[in-house]
Amino acid sequence: MNIIETVDLSHVYGANTPFERVAVDNISLSVKDGELLGIIGHTGSGKSTFIQMLNGLLKPTSGKILLNGADIWEKPKEIMKVRFKVGMVFQYPEYQLFEETVFKDIAFGPKNMGLGEEEIKERVLQAADFVELKYELLEKSPFELSGGEKRRAAIAGVLAMDPDVLILDEPTAGLDPMGREILLTQIMSYHKKRKNTVIFVSHSMEDIARIADRVLVINDGKAVMLDTAQNVFSRPDELEKIGLRVPQITKIITGLKKRGYNLPDGVLTVEEGFDAIMRLFKSKGVGVCSEM
Repeated sequence: MNIIETVDLSHVYGANTPFERVAVDNISLSVKDGELLGIIGHTGSGKSTFIQMLNGLLKPTSGKILLNGADIWEKPKEIMKVRFKVGMVFQYPEYQLFEETVFKDIAFGPKNMGLGEEEIKERVLQAADFVELKYELLEKSPFELSGGEKRRAAIAGVLAMDPDVLILDEPTAGLDPMGREILLTQIMSYHKKRKNTVIFVSHSMEDIARIADRVLVINDGKAVMLDTAQNVFSRPDELEKIGLRVPQITKIITGLKKRGYNLPDGVLTVEEGFDAIMRLFKSKGVGVCSEM
């Protein structure tokens, strides 16, 4: 079942002016209910414009966006309801924190949905649990939190609305390796437990390869690839031509294969690469330190 479909979707900035620029050009695709879709593309490729149309922040110049089969712009006065169902976490979302306490910040969305106090509290605590934010932090000012805690608090504010689709725009940008690992693990855990649709935009090929079921590649406003992560990253030459790269471990394994080593296709993570190389060593009778 498809939860989101785009039909001939386009967006033009400055239409009919000397500054006209096509940001999204005739994209048609379907996003499956419950999948984790990764989106990649170089800076200026149209990724941000595309995802902002999915939840009604930008109106298409032409084409349609269907949510559960219904055109989201059929009733423009009800577009806010779409934004509750398709939650958006912007890049560096911590800059949008503004309330007196972390609790009030997370509760802002549910409150605007018209929910009762008890349900709002339940959603705030549940969202805090998803992002592993300690309850004692909820009564603090968001500006007292660490950078990683602010990021998680901001994401919790979107999770508290319990969207059917969660869109994350570069959620790990600017985080240190530990913060990045924690957040990725939490996103995967949330997706597994909630079983909703997650759309994950990133410049990190490693992050996308690790978590995405399918990958959409956007270049110059067009959808140029849409396939499994294994199939997309098995086309390194095509990706490099549009300014992208495959995960580093994939590049290493591909290089070894070209040198004649019998290694599998579709290696996307360091763990998979390590296992593949260990199997190769064992098949050749080479002893390897167990702590390697």
